[in-house]
Amino acid sequence: MSATSVRTRISRVAGPLVEVDAFPGMAMNDLMALGPQAVPGEIVAIGEQHAAVQAYEYTGGLGPGDPATPTHRPLSAHLDPGLLGGVFDGLLRPLATAGVWLDPGAAPGIDGRRWSFRPVVAAGDVVEPGTVLGVVTDAGPLEYRILVPPDAGGRVETLAAAGVYGQHDTVATVSGTPVGLTAYWPVRTPRPCRNRSTAAEPLHTGQRAVDLLFPVLRGGSVSVPGGFGTGKTMLLQQLAKWCDADVIVYVGCGERGNEMAEIVAELTAQTDPRTGGLLGDRTVIIANTSNMPMMAREASVYTGVTVAEHFRDMGYHVVLVADSTSRWAEALREFASRTGTLPAEEGYPADLASALAAFYERAGAVTTLGGESGSVTIVGAVSPPGGDVSEPVTTHTERFVRCRWSLDRELAYARHYPAVSWSASFSRDAEIVAASYAAAGDPDWGERRERIVGLLAESDRLSALTELVGTASLPADQRMMVLAGRLLREAILQQNALSDNDARCSMAKTTALVDAVLTVVGRCRELVAAGVAPERIESLDFGPLVRAREASGPDDTGAAGQLRDRMLARLGELS
Repeated sequence: MSATSVRTRISRVAGPLVEVDAFPGMAMNDLMALGPQAVPGEIVAIGEQHAAVQAYEYTGGLGPGDPATPTHRPLSAHLDPGLLGGVFDGLLRPLATAGVWLDPGAAPGIDGRRWSFRPVVAAGDVVEPGTVLGVVTDAGPLEYRILVPPDAGGRVETLAAAGVYGQHDTVATVSGTPVGLTAYWPVRTPRPCRNRSTAAEPLHTGQRAVDLLFPVLRGGSVSVPGGFGTGKTMLLQQLAKWCDADVIVYVGCGERGNEMAEIVAELTAQTDPRTGGLLGDRTVIIANTSNMPMMAREASVYTGVTVAEHFRDMGYHVVLVADSTSRWAEALREFASRTGTLPAEEGYPADLASALAAFYERAGAVTTLGGESGSVTIVGAVSPPGGDVSEPVTTHTERFVRCRWSLDRELAYARHYPAVSWSASFSRDAEIVAASYAAAGDPDWGERRERIVGLLAESDRLSALTELVGTASLPADQRMMVLAGRLLREAILQQNALSDNDARCSMAKTTALVDAVLTVVGRCRELVAAGVAPERIESLDFGPLVRAREASGPDDTGAAGQLRDRMLARLGELS
């Protein structure tokens, strides 16, 4: 934090809430450096005699009379080439080099690191905001681009030659504005773009239940509500591993420390299917665990989306995973209670809906200031207490997202992974995605999805009926519908995250599996219509068809067709 000549004194310390004497130039949300160790805090209330400061760290050792120094700027993200592959706290301070604990008052950034810079424009060129001035070539598997700041533009007055520079060195001057390898941006302020893009490109997650039934567009927003033990973290990890994004920003907001350590270990050890290197090299992890201060947890989500927008502005497609927004909302509630804000539903602040809307609205596919295409897709986990999806965070979130992947406790306890409920989930982007696939050469994608949704709904209705009257009491065709639902669930929607063949699934393989199951189901219905007893069909071993998803690689489409033909031959013996 940069010190200024203005200083004041601490008058009272009440846990993480610190009162300081009033001083000239006080402003809401400005940062303060508290005490001799410069513990960071944010001004959250201003009175005539005092200002209330919420500390981002433990305030032990602070006391009345200690100095407090204003910075006259809000909390800002320290954006430099060291982001990719890094693990940071909610204020974007590096954890990998911090030892067991961060030192009190530690500042963002990794002092001493140097980077290879190569200019791509020339001195004297006229540039606009967002124009690429140069690239850092050794910041990971992706090209890290140094951009003209959003509030700058004009003639390039000075430009550094290709070489190695420190993260705080200036590499260019544009109309009097210095541009370095490091940039700062207020985390609660969305980064500007030229316009919102109308492109409709689906985000492939590698998870069949999602890609097939509840797809999301690049630049979309998703909520993942589910109670304890339903597999939210596992689904989000799979999404981070296998989705076709350029950059992954994973925000562990209020997660348990052991879970966060597992996530860091898995992401940093996972082979990247896109580059052949390590997935962690193009991932930014913000680990703000449950034992960290509440105010840092509240800031971590904003920090994460600012980092995502930073890479979006370089022309990359970014997926931001927030696990979980419920604990972020709990931090908002705790913060509101400390500042005396009038509580609303279940004690949450009255502006909870506005805060959630402002967060999810930062998702989007855009044309950047530099004319590139980029996107930020936000996927937020919601952890409703006791699985109550009528609680405020879940209900408000549903209003502002394009998709909901609702996790079902019964499916999870039945070891059905991922436990995405096909009856409680939705996608507002399904029609747009269908049009996108049609334009790409698959005009049947939308019809195929509708057929599966219809079969699953009818199977669920009949399954509830069989619990009362038994399967044998149903007409033959309805018994085939129950069989169809079982085959769809086990052969397509279920997915083994621990299998090399099944952890990820391409859309081509998903289509092959769907066509195989639908063809077999259609043949079964034809046979019962021709008079074949349903018991004979139900007694067949459909195991090879069910296991087709694990019998071939993630991109293999041939095995499903072979098993389909083998199953049709066995059915032909019944006619």
